[in-house]
Amino acid sequence: MSNYHKLYTAQDSAVVFIDHQPQMTFGVANIDRATLINNVTLLARVAKEFKVPAILSSVETESFSGYIWPQLLDVFPGQEVVERTSMNAWDDAGFRKAIEATGKKNILLTGLWTEVCVAWPTIEMIGAGYNIYVVEDCCGATSQVAHEAALSRMVQAGAIRLTTIAALLEWQRDWARREHYDALMGLIKQQGGAYGAGVEYAYTMVHKAPQSAKKPQVVPKKGGH
Repeated sequence: MSNYHKLYTAQDSAVVFIDHQPQMTFGVANIDRATLINNVTLLARVAKEFKVPAILSSVETESFSGYIWPQLLDVFPGQEVVERTSMNAWDDAGFRKAIEATGKKNILLTGLWTEVCVAWPTIEMIGAGYNIYVVEDCCGATSQVAHEAALSRMVQAGAIRLTTIAALLEWQRDWARREHYDALMGLIKQQGGAYGAGVEYAYTMVHKAPQSAKKPQVVPKKGGH
């Protein structure tokens, strides 16, 4: 069966975060940086909730790129970061070992920049037999043109494009599965943008759940309109 006709699960996938570091972030021009950070941390928090193995990797931390975003490190406190000198993470023995240790063939891959540190390992990992899902709004490139060109190159090699909300909902799959439901809804309300606002509305206005903050007093107008 073609990989395009399969869905991954929390049990058969892993997620990779490559080079989400300050110096790399400075060069991002295809997406608002605050939105990028929000998307990456949301994906990370949901992966942790579903116990999906996560790999963090950085390049030339102290000599050039700076430390991985604290927002991401806070999701995985104490986790070892795979430090590299190579632009292509797949060239690094430590990175390959970390991937292999997960035992997963479905890899959700994110990073900076799309055209280099995402594209290169994606292409080679596909060649090595992995199914790579590029979560494109968790990736940053030096321009929109560079981002789109890299995505095109990866798709031609066999990668599958995803976005954050679609990626995390594929782990949930069925709303009848209650184990992660409340935690997932809580994370989406906090960081899910328009979807999160809709979830909050449904909770409070449709299902009459209590608001997270004190309900404001609505004072009716006297007379007139």
